Amino acid sequence: MEERSFDAAIIGGGPAGLTAGIYLCRARLDTVLIEKQGPGGAPALTEKIENYPGFPEPISGFELVDRMRRQAEGFGLKINPYNPLEGLRDEGDYKVLKTAEGEMRAHAVVLAMGMRPATLGVPGEDTFHGRGVSYCATCDGAFFRDAVVAVVGGGNTAVEEAVFLTRFASKVILIHRRDRLRAGKIVQERALSNPKMEFKWKRTVKEIRGEQTVNGLLLADVEDGSEEEIAVDGVFLYVGNVPNTEEIKGIIDLDDKGFVLTDDSLQTNVEGVFAAGDVRSGAVWQVAAAVGDGVRAALRAQFHVDSLKGTAYI
Repeated sequence: MEERSFDAAIIGGGPAGLTAGIYLCRARLDTVLIEKQGPGGAPALTEKIENYPGFPEPISGFELVDRMRRQAEGFGLKINPYNPLEGLRDEGDYKVLKTAEGEMRAHAVVLAMGMRPATLGVPGEDTFHGRGVSYCATCDGAFFRDAVVAVVGGGNTAVEEAVFLTRFASKVILIHRRDRLRAGKIVQERALSNPKMEFKWKRTVKEIRGEQTVNGLLLADVEDGSEEEIAVDGVFLYVGNVPNTEEIKGIIDLDDKGFVLTDDSLQTNVEGVFAAGDVRSGAVWQVAAAVGDGVRAALRAQFHVDSLKGTAYI
């Protein structure tokens, strides 16, 4: 990409980033969005979304974010995919983004990099990654047709993906360290009433075992430490999330988990740099909330740019 300057730059192409792009471009600001993969973010891998306002029928995550992408591009957003951020520095009126394709400058930046699944950190996880260990049921579920699989976790994502896997697997064993699920009630009801699902309460995974591929898990009881081995053909891990903030450490203030700290206007410690969506400390990790963040961050970024140009309306 030819090096140039922009009014605004967005890092991350999920719902927060695309929404920010819509608003910034409607304000006639020259805006670029860089994304380390293709646009869409984590929701693009979600089989269906049924709690986004305005859609009484479920919609696939890919279709929803693809509509956002087309809308943003229709207003003039320049999307630069497969161009990961490598660094960020503050040069006063301009922020300089170092990317895989070179540097670009922008008066305002919206950080919307989202997050990625956390790893479990047990023996066998790295060894069998892609050979029975997965972090995306929508991506890999069809490979486990008529198989026995395990899902580790108890939140919304884990339980929703476990139910999705019952479309393919003969049995889905959900392993949770507590004695009840943390997912929303309607999601719990679907899981608990599904005849293909089995539950291992108060258990943690101590080791993922196999030969060429996964063939079992070693579980530990959280109360007495007793162990048991179960036979499975694959395991899907949903044990938390890690923010994609490694490239901005030391420049942008982060909380103790690595999420971006902002004030009430979504501005970071660096003037002109804002954060939106799942990467922000305190975010609720919902598409609708990410969209709202994208709006707020874009409006503040617009005001910042207009102030620098002397065109702000007060």
